Amino acid sequence: MILVTGGAGFIGTNLAAHLARTGRRVRIFDDLSGPGVDRNLAWLQRTHGDKIDARIADVRDRTKLREAVAGVEAVFHLVTTTGVDDPAHDFDIHARGTLEVLEAVRARATPPPLVFVSTSTVYGAMPDLPLQVGATRWTPVDDALAARGIAETRALEPSTPYACSRCCADHYVLAYAHELGVPATVLRASSVYGPHQSGDHGFVASFLRCAIEQRPIEIHGDGKQVRDLLFVDDLVDAFVRAWSRIGALAGRAYNLGGGPAHALGIGEVIASIESLCGRPVERRIAPWRAGAPKYFVADTTAFSEVTGWSARVAPRSGIEALHGWLVASARRS
Repeated sequence: MILVTGGAGFIGTNLAAHLARTGRRVRIFDDLSGPGVDRNLAWLQRTHGDKIDARIADVRDRTKLREAVAGVEAVFHLVTTTGVDDPAHDFDIHARGTLEVLEAVRARATPPPLVFVSTSTVYGAMPDLPLQVGATRWTPVDDALAARGIAETRALEPSTPYACSRCCADHYVLAYAHELGVPATVLRASSVYGPHQSGDHGFVASFLRCAIEQRPIEIHGDGKQVRDLLFVDDLVDAFVRAWSRIGALAGRAYNLGGGPAHALGIGEVIASIESLCGRPVERRIAPWRAGAPKYFVADTTAFSEVTGWSARVAPRSGIEALHGWLVASARRS
């Protein structure tokens, strides 16, 4: 049995489905408060039957969490919030919730491996990063940095309340690994997208929904910000590899993203969507988003060297797959 906290969310659903397809039983721990998660759980149960054990509870519920951790082979901790308007709630879910997960794992006689999904937002806006702007993208002035991306040696400087709470959880996981013997690793993921992504969390899915529904796409800033797109199947592959190599990864944090080969400017993403939909999309310009960097591309070298992992799904293929899922999902609604 594998425990996935936040297992009915976008990433959790894809991970749970993969584990179930490969013969594992999966325990989903989720309070079903996020948009679309109830549909995700229903799909998992319908598709995978008794391989899915659902526990509907809040990650801060110590008793139910410890019951869920009992007897599992591994824990994938994916719980996160989807809003930006309640910093106290963000902190409570991310920091306190993660602490409860860590304590539940540590309470086991032999703590199971823990893979925690953090976020690239812990690096902040990185205003000191020397950048140059071209026709469609901001890029680093340093050619070596442009070729590899941002490494884990970059200082953590979260610049929003959400990112601060995620950073706190990130540090707690590493501290429990170093000081308390929990076999845990941190994966700092950037710009993940793919099927089962609901709500407005994730700009690729949000842009696609706007295009499908023929609504304007809101662009913050100049539209030349760069992100490295990570398709969810590649992230799930990274999870499985992290679990299998936990002895080598424990106590360290790793950046995960599409890397330079899968990096696009925001406007380039929209152009790809327009090509896919066969029509132009109206764009509306909004102020720069506070705390968001003009450039983030993950250097995944460290994780790849230990696990052999690499991002394989190209943005065009991934965007097309997500588009197909969103269209089919809208038809079923």
